[in-house]
Amino acid sequence: TEYAGENKKSVFTLLNYMLPEKGIMPMHCSANHAPGNPVDTAVFFGLSGTGKTTLSADPERVLIGDDEHGWSDRGTFNFEGGCYAKTINLSREAEPEIFDTTSKFGTVIENMVYDPETKKLDFDDDSLTANMRCAYPLHYISNASKTAIGGHPKNIIMLTCDAFGVLPPIARLTPAQAMYHFLSGFTAKVAGTERGVTEPQPTFSTCFGAPFMPRRPEEYGELLREKIASHGATCWLVNTGWTGGAYGTGSRMPIKATRALLTAALDGSLEDAEFRKDKNFGFEVPTHVKASAVPDILLDPRRTWDNPDAYDRQAAKLVAMFAENFAQYESHIDDDVKAAAIG
Repeated sequence: TEYAGENKKSVFTLLNYMLPEKGIMPMHCSANHAPGNPVDTAVFFGLSGTGKTTLSADPERVLIGDDEHGWSDRGTFNFEGGCYAKTINLSREAEPEIFDTTSKFGTVIENMVYDPETKKLDFDDDSLTANMRCAYPLHYISNASKTAIGGHPKNIIMLTCDAFGVLPPIARLTPAQAMYHFLSGFTAKVAGTERGVTEPQPTFSTCFGAPFMPRRPEEYGELLREKIASHGATCWLVNTGWTGGAYGTGSRMPIKATRALLTAALDGSLEDAEFRKDKNFGFEVPTHVKASAVPDILLDPRRTWDNPDAYDRQAAKLVAMFAENFAQYESHIDDDVKAAAIG
């Protein structure tokens, strides 16, 4: 198809096969670090549409990369020298730096409609495909790292877009729970039916990138768990999906709230919050976040639903989906990860 993505993912797949033999963890993630402090590195795992690129592009932090990284004994490093961003509905207001790359010399535009006379791009026309892209050098982003290298991750963020409206906006994971969610690779997509009715469709893509992982998923999961144990990373699950109900009745998680919670997680202040154990999923959820505009009710998904019983039914449904998907790994994993399993 001549997508640049086919080239990059071919190399990524090769590295995903080769690097574990060298003790290097290949990751389908974005990464950034604190200004002047590469030791304070964060990585963001996530499938398409979960906010991986958007949330790692934080003006208050230095961008290491947006998609493919390795974690060696010396720290985190970017596999790539550029970025590969979606351009559908891209605007200068929402993502100014990415938008500006589309008019810079050297950027490669893929599958976008444009005016043949003025060469002006149409970011809203998806008549060719919704998968419109631009590929550009990393240094086109003003706060990008010049070395594309960071330290050992201090925080690991696993992003999901839960269209069922069940998961909290943020939860703290134990290392065993982190391996569980890494192997599960959950997000949910919204699919339309013939009559225009929409309902969430679960997607489980192991290691947050199943098509590119030629080894057994447990190999990557065990390598990740070893790295977490060796370097003491704190792990978080962040839901950028729906709140107050499922897709169609609820609303999208406010991006400002997600950014505020991430800031609190990355600067360490969230560690001081009070946490409750979620009865459905077993992870810890903050009950209040100091010095942030995040309302307490948003942290408890059940309270955001008009009908708590409907939430309970929806949560039970999602728990069953997790359990059904994870059955394939149970004979290959340790008891502590089995104990962390949902359902």
